[in-house]
Amino acid sequence: MQQILSLVRRCVEDYDMIDAGETVAVGVSGGKDSVLTLAALARLNRFYPKPFRVEAITINAGTPGMDFSPIARLCEELEVPYHLVDVPIYEVVFLERKEKNPCSLCAKFRRGALSTELNRLGISKIALGHHYDDAVETLLLSLFLEGRISCFQPVTFLDRTEVTQIRPLLYVQEREVRGAVRRLGLPVVENPCPANGSTKREEMKILLRELDGRFPGVKKKIFGAIQRYPLYGWSREERQR
Repeated sequence: MQQILSLVRRCVEDYDMIDAGETVAVGVSGGKDSVLTLAALARLNRFYPKPFRVEAITINAGTPGMDFSPIARLCEELEVPYHLVDVPIYEVVFLERKEKNPCSLCAKFRRGALSTELNRLGISKIALGHHYDDAVETLLLSLFLEGRISCFQPVTFLDRTEVTQIRPLLYVQEREVRGAVRRLGLPVVENPCPANGSTKREEMKILLRELDGRFPGVKKKIFGAIQRYPLYGWSREERQR
């Protein structure tokens, strides 16, 4: 956890993600990335020079077989308030509409439900579990599928909902996430979604593994290029002014 906290704190400071006195909600899907984000921020707030509170929100899409009680127990151990919101997303996407490409619509519903809950709680900042590899994959997905150079930002203000998204795990690689979750014994809720393992992002993961075998360090070079270019919102100097 010390290694993870060091990377998270550096990312938070580089992009000025957290202000003193505010509450940061963590969007917890139950996957390894969001669970580690929750655990890291719950520990960071104990010593970070800008005091802040942490709460956790899970959107329960109603996917059969998902049990979030381990997340509830983790939040109790971390002394973090937990909000479990039931939304019939699975029923609408898979049973009623029978979407052939469900990921986009599911994500849209989840974002809407999350924004609604944040507004209800009066919280204006949400931490998401996107990590280092996610940024590299997103850039390549945008380039290969849309013909443009684009990626999500470390800090994003959504003016329609007046919510700010932060991504404090951006300096942590996926292999480090897996290792930390295993060593810390953090609970991971397996997602039995029918679309798992068949997405374009999964194809990009496979491609990057192949490229890294042929060109060692390619992910590090791409991530560095995102910051140096820089893509909109990625300039550390601008954030710190």
